[in-house]
Amino acid sequence: MRCPNCLSSNTSVIDSRDVDDDRAIRRRRECEKCKTRFTTYERVELTNILIIKKDGSRESYDRNKLLSGIIKACEKRPISKEEIDKSVSDIERKLQATCETEVLSKSIGDLVSRSLKKLDKVAYIRFASVYKSFDDLESFEEELKGLIKKPKKKGVKK
Repeated sequence: MRCPNCLSSNTSVIDSRDVDDDRAIRRRRECEKCKTRFTTYERVELTNILIIKKDGSRESYDRNKLLSGIIKACEKRPISKEEIDKSVSDIERKLQATCETEVLSKSIGDLVSRSLKKLDKVAYIRFASVYKSFDDLESFEEELKGLIKKPKKKGVKK
């Protein structure tokens, strides 16, 4: 691993620990040349998954693309980076559990939708407005109505 400060490849690991989701290892490193300390993360990469797009084209799975889409949906919302990372890791875990080498982009979109719906309703609506590409205001309103929980009416006892 190269030092981000002086680019020396002489670095040593000071500390290693599992990240909360147990799918990554956090390592504290120190450059032996300039003594700069920095953090790296090591995680299992989903390399063999191809994403089948709507138009039929295929592209390799890219964690950063998934992460950036979720970050855009969560922009200016009270959601921590840790919560976003956990959502991405959960989605990856579900993809890996399918044991499929090719996955429809729609399947990933559905996983992201479900994850965002639990995480933050506004982020979900932002994502859904792009992902579901609503044709008109009525379909958008229907999606909003589905998010609103109606309070239970209390029965009157006689």
